[in-house]
Amino acid sequence: MSVPVRESATAKIASGVDTGLRAVGGFFELCGETFRAMAKRPFQWRELVLQSWFIVRVALLPTLLVALPFTVLVVFTLNILLVEFGAADLSGAGAGLGAVTQIGPLVTVLIVAGAGATAICADLGARTIREEIDAVRVLGIDPIQRLVVPRVLASMFVAVLLNGLVITIGLIGGFLFSVYIQNVTPGAYVSSLTFVTGLPEVVISEVKATLFGLIAGLVACHRGLTVKGGPKSVGDAVNETVVYAFMALFAVNVVVTAIGVKFGTGA
Repeated sequence: MSVPVRESATAKIASGVDTGLRAVGGFFELCGETFRAMAKRPFQWRELVLQSWFIVRVALLPTLLVALPFTVLVVFTLNILLVEFGAADLSGAGAGLGAVTQIGPLVTVLIVAGAGATAICADLGARTIREEIDAVRVLGIDPIQRLVVPRVLASMFVAVLLNGLVITIGLIGGFLFSVYIQNVTPGAYVSSLTFVTGLPEVVISEVKATLFGLIAGLVACHRGLTVKGGPKSVGDAVNETVVYAFMALFAVNVVVTAIGVKFGTGA
């Protein structure tokens, strides 16, 4: 009796591996089709604007709510350490480094994957189960060019804007906490901002945000277009989008940070 059980378990494992490989292959196929469709005309400018505004409405409030606690945590902790070392005048340098290289990209990861990508997945998933995507194909319209490309580009554009917003909140919040709570001189805070943080760090941070938006948008569109079943499957796809996007985005964050450090940008 043990042999059939063992064979059944092996078959299930093989089936799971095959399903996973097919899903990965489908994702990269979607990526290739999306990049090719970006060069096709006519470009859906109206859809791009609408999707950008849609993602902003979904992500703006969570960005503000998440950025403030991160700012308090990072800046307050760095300032305590600097005060212990007798280097409180360098609090601006710590706030700038933390906001540009860590707070901005990490909050962008959380919001883009947790709010923006899930909204895109839910929208496309609902269209898929209602067979709207199939109807679009029957009409001879490419759903990749018409629906996926504007959403991916909108996700990239909004991610860059969110990253800049979070960095600004981090710097302003760091100033308020340093000056009014930890008694740092305002001039010393401002003058030390550029000690270890400059244009290369800002560029790397924005590159991270662009990649985060790109990958989150692609993951969301892939899961939304491959939904099978009813409304429950859409909910499952949204949950999977969050998990997959987090995994991919944190991996990208580590790789880009390592490249930045390798080339001496300090990111």
